[in-house]
Amino acid sequence: MFDLRYHVASLAAVFVALVLGIFVGVGLSGKGFVSDAERENLQAQIDALRAERDSAVARAAGADSRGLELDEFAETTYPQLVAGMLEGRTVGIVFVGSVDQGLANSVRRSVDDAGGRVVLVRALRVPVDAEATDAALRAEPDTRELVGLDNRERLGRELARELVTAGPNPVFDRLARVIVEEQSGAAARALDAVVVARSAVPQRGETARLLAGLYSGLAAAPVPAVGVETNDARQSTVGVFHRRGLGTVDGADTPAGRVALVFLLAGARPGSYGTGEDALDGILPDPPPLPVASKG
Repeated sequence: MFDLRYHVASLAAVFVALVLGIFVGVGLSGKGFVSDAERENLQAQIDALRAERDSAVARAAGADSRGLELDEFAETTYPQLVAGMLEGRTVGIVFVGSVDQGLANSVRRSVDDAGGRVVLVRALRVPVDAEATDAALRAEPDTRELVGLDNRERLGRELARELVTAGPNPVFDRLARVIVEEQSGAAARALDAVVVARSAVPQRGETARLLAGLYSGLAAAPVPAVGVETNDARQSTVGVFHRRGLGTVDGADTPAGRVALVFLLAGARPGSYGTGEDALDGILPDPPPLPVASKG
């Protein structure tokens, strides 16, 4: 994820290189190899870069300060902002790769604080074992039509459909030993919302096709589906999620990110939210309508 501090570091490295360059130039100039005009040009470059570096340092300090202020504000107002928004709703979490316990706990906390409950966690094993997958699908008549490379996206969409419904789940039943790395909980009824995260490295080939179908299938589900990542994610996934139609939150482990996640799970307008460079729609979505209390 982009950070002004990285920009400052790169500017510093270039600055050092130019300083070394001018020292070498000054040394050579004593032997008549570098003209006064060339020395002045190098000095001008150093002066310009020094000004840009100082400006970047100031912007980074300001961004850090504003980020801390935003987190403090979100932390203070968070309980009031999310209270009751997910009252009685059930949420599932799907990891592509192993379960990231820190992120899973952050999502659970957000859902619990809003009155909901995480009832299901599934981690999908990647990359896909093509031979084992097709062998398992061929074992039953009702899943044979999903066999083969050309059906990987379709298979992903079917997995998405079964994730959010109460059953029956013939595809997951056939493939549990092949594609499910870890799971906990079970949904007694259809899920009210789903969160998806990728802990594995980017995938290619058949696995990429299956994941494309999974993401787009979740995006097309009749319940909110949100792709998330942590604030310190080394390689952002939200762009991939967003292109497949999912609402996204970067920094879902931060106070502002938890607010955004709850808003989206409660039905706010899908978009890409957070503080990273892929957060195209701002830090927070507009809050969804409050649940209507039932009349007794």
